[in-house]
Amino acid sequence: MLGSFLGAWQWDRADSKQAAAMARANAPALVNPKTLPAQGAELTLNGEYIAESTFFLDNRIVEGRLGVAVLTPLKDQFGHLWLIQRGFVETGTSREPPEVSTPTHPVSLTGEWQEANDDGLLFGPNLEGVRLQRMSLAPWQGVIPAFRYQGWVHADTGDGVFLPWWEANVMPASRHLGYAFQWWGLSLAALITMWLGGRYLYQGRTHNNKGMNNGS
Repeated sequence: MLGSFLGAWQWDRADSKQAAAMARANAPALVNPKTLPAQGAELTLNGEYIAESTFFLDNRIVEGRLGVAVLTPLKDQFGHLWLIQRGFVETGTSREPPEVSTPTHPVSLTGEWQEANDDGLLFGPNLEGVRLQRMSLAPWQGVIPAFRYQGWVHADTGDGVFLPWWEANVMPASRHLGYAFQWWGLSLAALITMWLGGRYLYQGRTHNNKGMNNGS
């Protein structure tokens, strides 16, 4: 039945989320890595921002304030490019391009690595002027050389970093387990209902047949 299938699916998702949470918790701290970081790794990067290639992640709300997250590429000391999510800047309801300051000198920053993904709903074009509706590397393609890896760093400390706001959106495995048991419970209830209904119909037919036989 569908409920049994959905319960098994949620159980598998719980296993996946638990493995992802463990991997994130055990992710290393790296300084100027030359290889692909593990999801959730804490990175410290040294380099220079490419200020003219800054975009903004639109419609961020922090403590009831409306604003954007600042997205600026950084060229590390090896010449590799990383996309840095530099934190929250309040803009209010203005749709004018946000004005932010970006250091022109070599900087050092630390943040969490997140692999690129296509999660999140998107209605209409992702890019509107200098504003992005969801995180993506696409706006920089053909504008600057390719990023070293497919992902970005959510900076929380360092030069040119604004108010940190990002937290990994990881649904706990326990919630998926709860959903699994709900689906299995619904499947069991449906089976019991079907069994009782079938028994009721069977008894009704038997009673009618007996009545017909007695009448004859």
